[in-house]
Amino acid sequence: MVRMPEGDTVWRSAHHLHRALAGEPLTRSDLRVPKLATVDLAGRRVTEVVPRGKHLLTRIEGGLTLHSHLRMDGAWRIYALGERWRGGPAHQIRAILANAAHTAVGYRLPVLDLLRTAEESTVVGHLGPDLLGPDWDAEEALRRLLADPGRTVGEAVLDQRNLAGVGNVYKSELCFMLRISPWLPVSAVPAPERLPALAKKLLEANKNRAARITTADPRPDVRLWVYGRAGRPCRRCGTPLRSADQGQPGQERPTYWCPRCQPSPDA
Repeated sequence: MVRMPEGDTVWRSAHHLHRALAGEPLTRSDLRVPKLATVDLAGRRVTEVVPRGKHLLTRIEGGLTLHSHLRMDGAWRIYALGERWRGGPAHQIRAILANAAHTAVGYRLPVLDLLRTAEESTVVGHLGPDLLGPDWDAEEALRRLLADPGRTVGEAVLDQRNLAGVGNVYKSELCFMLRISPWLPVSAVPAPERLPALAKKLLEANKNRAARITTADPRPDVRLWVYGRAGRPCRRCGTPLRSADQGQPGQERPTYWCPRCQPSPDA
């Protein structure tokens, strides 16, 4: 089962990249996408690496930003000087940024752009409040969630224009923990302010963990309530969990829920 990187994963990637690259000049720059094949950033200093929702912004002196998005299975890996690269075969490498001590290698990156730092809004300006960002605004996130009251909760929390950072795992876990069906209209959610509040709490709790935990139990087989557990018993009531795709045609995403703890609106 492939788990799409979510806001906590991207935050952690940005933290590691910043620690390895920031403040030092690049000794190597190799961007392996056609539109950037002739770009050479060697000699420029990386000023900082920051996350924005599921986006990574590597800011480089001279007013440039290398923008990447991990989507389904992209990843940045950090290696010490002389360390063997283990992130995947060479043909999956899309970017290499190195300084005197570390090398950052981007594998399977579906999005890689170089733009002016002053123009970052063209790639992240549409995003809602960032759950792990310094500008987090719970009231604004709630306002955006409620702006389309007929939309299902599952689709609304996954929409990065409402709040940035929630993916498939947290979508399912949030709904289960709040005992609401992912197919419930946003307008029917009791105390809807709980949605952004719990999302914030979960991502904050997991941003420094390699293994995502929502049950408070770190054991590998019990870390999550429902995600990836279709057909297995609900941890609360024992009812077999269910899964189904949710979303508009072409944008469907898997959703997991307990039909007893989270009855559907038409049940």
